[in-house]
Amino acid sequence: MQTTYIFGHKIPDTDSVCASISLSYLKNKLGYKTEPRVLGNLNRESKFVLDYFNIQEPKFLNDVKVRIKNMHYNKAAYVSENTSIFESYKKMEELGVTGLPLTDSNNKLTGYVNVKEISKFLIDGDAETLESSYSSLLFTLKGKEILHFSDEIKGNILIASYKSKTFIDTVNLTQDDILIVGDRYKIMEYAVKSSIKLLILVNNGILPNELLELAKNKKINVISTPYDTFKSSNLVRLSNNVKRININDKPISFLVSDYRNDFVDITNKYGHTNYPVIDKKNNCLGMARLVDINTFQKQKVILVDHNQPSQSVDGLEEAEIVEIIDHHNLSTLMTATPISFRISPVGCTCTLLYKIYKESHVEIPKNIAGIMLSAIISDTLLFKSPTTTKEDIEIAKELAKIAELDVHKYGRKMFEASTSVANMSVEEIIHSDMKTFKFDKINMVIGQTNTMDFKEIAKKEKEFVASLNSICNIGNANIALLFVTDIIKNGSYIYFNEESKNLLQEAYGIDDLNQGYYLDGVVSRKKQMLPPLIEVIER
Repeated sequence: MQTTYIFGHKIPDTDSVCASISLSYLKNKLGYKTEPRVLGNLNRESKFVLDYFNIQEPKFLNDVKVRIKNMHYNKAAYVSENTSIFESYKKMEELGVTGLPLTDSNNKLTGYVNVKEISKFLIDGDAETLESSYSSLLFTLKGKEILHFSDEIKGNILIASYKSKTFIDTVNLTQDDILIVGDRYKIMEYAVKSSIKLLILVNNGILPNELLELAKNKKINVISTPYDTFKSSNLVRLSNNVKRININDKPISFLVSDYRNDFVDITNKYGHTNYPVIDKKNNCLGMARLVDINTFQKQKVILVDHNQPSQSVDGLEEAEIVEIIDHHNLSTLMTATPISFRISPVGCTCTLLYKIYKESHVEIPKNIAGIMLSAIISDTLLFKSPTTTKEDIEIAKELAKIAELDVHKYGRKMFEASTSVANMSVEEIIHSDMKTFKFDKINMVIGQTNTMDFKEIAKKEKEFVASLNSICNIGNANIALLFVTDIIKNGSYIYFNEESKNLLQEAYGIDDLNQGYYLDGVVSRKKQMLPPLIEVIER
């Protein structure tokens, strides 16, 4: 069963992280195979929550682009470099390919051989020597084992084509010779007494008992084959290890983790049809063919706490979205097939998840209840945010009972642990919870950070403004904003790139906007910060 990844938006907040974990737990209880993932570094609040409830941080997900491992490449398409030419060709024939990767005894990629190079070897290659194995010779010759002493067979190939006396008088046999012979007793006797490496008896030949005993004493390898001399000599040549051919020892290969799009680009550039697939340790995993680019499995994903492609994982367009659970406005995200889409104007995704747990009749464990409660507290700013609904409050109370927590005491402890910015850089604060929004040709980034002591932030006002200006000058954003939400006062201070001042004044009805301006009661990015900006942009 393929693993489905569950994740929130690119800059994880407590709701997106806790929703991913909570939904994954529920799905796995229902028999699915899922994993929670995150698309960025966790902020201090999320880290505090996971540490408090002793829950492991989800793994990072870089992208969901289709990779070689998702393609249906042939995992059996490779052979050992010590496989015979005959067996290698038979495997090519069986797989319907024109070449194969070669591996050493440790399965490391050592080269690539194709039918063209096999043909060259048979026409122009060395026909007089053999480097093979006893087992390969048996297989190729359909032979019968008579005597077997050596696993590896190396030597000079000789054929007893002369009359016995002529052969014995003119051919000097040695321990490095491999002799193919018919029913010629004298030549057999001469070969055995000469202690040759291997004796091949054609036409199902038999070695007489007295010679058999002598061959056994001299540890001479003997094989009997049903083929005649001519065919046997050709097949012996094909018994050579395939590495003897002029192989390409540095073939273009792909890591199993490489992207499919890169595979397509390179195949278009070089025009080869077959490419070895390896892992990072150069272990050969098979072979990908040009025709395999259209047969692949998309990564299945479930989105929580977002539904905008710009806020989601890279390569989302190559994945299969199977479900979305969110509490934000709808975007233009498209899917190829109908999916389960649960969206509701509540204050937190985990509020929806609580209802899904109840509908699924799955009990919520204490630690899962704790992180779901934390998400609701975070997203509703302990129920002070205008996004807070009656459902958020009621469900938070139910989760608090399961987690055995006092909502307000725990909430204050959570905010205290996460709002200090003493050891954070300006860039870390701005990017700790930043979301990207696109409207027509306008690209807007809005960061939000919580504080219980605005004086810490105000000390670095010039640095914040410079960083926001830089985001627009260097990047592709037109508007860059940071809202510093004071949890105690229940409002937000705003910092902005200089070119967006007029837009902000019109959006928020301010005559003379200064950096660090306090917007009383404005705490929700979704309901209070973003909508006025959209209205002005559209107008």
